[in-house]
Amino acid sequence: MNATGYYTHPLFRKHEMGPGHPECPQRLSAIDDRLLVTGVLDALEHRDPTPASVAEIELAHGRMHIAAMRGLCDFLKEDILAGGPTHYHVDADTALNEYSYEAALMSAGAAICATDAVIAGELENAFCAVRPPGHHACRDKAMGFCVFNNVAIAAKYALERHGLERVAIVDFDVHHGNGTENIVAGDDRILMCSFYQHPFYPEGGALSDAPNLVNLPVPAYTKGLEIRELIEASWLPRLEQHQPQLIFISAGFDAHREDDMGQLGLVEQDYAWITLKLKAVAKRHAQGRIVSCLEGGYDLSSLSRSVEAHLRVLADV
Repeated sequence: MNATGYYTHPLFRKHEMGPGHPECPQRLSAIDDRLLVTGVLDALEHRDPTPASVAEIELAHGRMHIAAMRGLCDFLKEDILAGGPTHYHVDADTALNEYSYEAALMSAGAAICATDAVIAGELENAFCAVRPPGHHACRDKAMGFCVFNNVAIAAKYALERHGLERVAIVDFDVHHGNGTENIVAGDDRILMCSFYQHPFYPEGGALSDAPNLVNLPVPAYTKGLEIRELIEASWLPRLEQHQPQLIFISAGFDAHREDDMGQLGLVEQDYAWITLKLKAVAKRHAQGRIVSCLEGGYDLSSLSRSVEAHLRVLADV
């Protein structure tokens, strides 16, 4: 099939981290509104995810981390009934509310459901409009707005449960996917390719020089043409060599020039170009199979336009 799946769920809007937080439910509303008015939403196959099981989360995370996230949300529910706080901060940037654990299970579940459907041939590719995002979540630590690492879980799931031999993770968020690196570094079955602004959050950028990582740190104010040249020179040869049987995308759109969360200079056409290049690799080596999951992107207008551009390429519309 050539269908593009679109996975989202009402729980993703119930997770929120307090007034004024940039990683807010309105991000998904902006995306849905843009896809509706442009007609792109009609070209997608809408699918409802189911939550990931604890065993599936454990493919990428330690049991104590999972238990801690669940426990904190359970305590919050009790505190709220007693008139206590409505949020718990796990770090300066990342907070949980009473729905965060359930939303995080559903967010990882969306990536897993999309992986199942794409591998089964029901869909050619899929986009998961999820919250909370995932690429900063380390094996034993929530951080950077992230609770569980959706893409890393799905990549491990494709290898362990579906028996794939090689997958790739491509991360084009403005921030380095340190959590994904923490989970997949040294696993030769997974090739991780990324570019990111550096120096920037997270401190230190890439911390591993494992051979399965292709990290491209770029300075602030780098524009799209320079990023395209780096991708042509570094990502694409390694992807061709790896011959992934499925490509996962950590689709962060905060490298857009209008997004003040970062200082890079990409525009919608750059995201379309990157998606087109990845789609060509997937056609050659992975039967076209791509699973893309939303990460960053905090200016609502540029986020929604960039997702539209990404999905137009995935869905050929």
